[in-house]
Amino acid sequence: MPGRFSPALAAVLREAAALGYLGPGPVEPHLAHAARFAAALRPTAQVLDLGTGGGVPGLVLADLDPDLAVVLVDARTNRTDFLRRAVGRLGWDERVTVVAARAEELGRSAWRSQVPAVVARSFGSPAATAECAAPLLAVGGQLVVSEPPEPSPNRWPAAGLALVGLQVDAVQPSGLASFTQVEAAPERFPRRRAQPLLFELVPRETEEP
Repeated sequence: MPGRFSPALAAVLREAAALGYLGPGPVEPHLAHAARFAAALRPTAQVLDLGTGGGVPGLVLADLDPDLAVVLVDARTNRTDFLRRAVGRLGWDERVTVVAARAEELGRSAWRSQVPAVVARSFGSPAATAECAAPLLAVGGQLVVSEPPEPSPNRWPAAGLALVGLQVDAVQPSGLASFTQVEAAPERFPRRRAQPLLFELVPRETEEP
């Protein structure tokens, strides 16, 4: 993939890697993996990167599409401070927004039901990712999540996703999972982190009359 990404972006990601914000190994595999998100996303004007860390895949998506508005979200201020400086160096201040917030708090803010697309590379468990992403998505919006090399078949149970209005897309991109927000997430989501994981609610709720 030489030459596909700007040298300025590669430099930012190398710095993120040196600070421990990106993950192990060289930058190039992270760039290649992030590019898969671009291929998997339906046409959209805005994407929110949940738990962005060192800015992947959000910064890569911004680099690939100069018309895309990107929101980088992370709860750790050392990472968001770094990302704000990086966005300034890249000259993307007008279209890339950095937000320091916990995802469950963001889902109960002005961002609720406003986002057309959410991406998550390594945010958390499937249940936590679904519960935190769904309240942010507008109806019809798309969630794209990075998957392990050999995901289990019941990793994203349909009944559990339905609790927050998500539905598995029929066609799944390689190494990723894609979902559509078919109805607005109920007001009680997202809950506090101490609550039982979303998918653990399925047996109890399906037994109710």
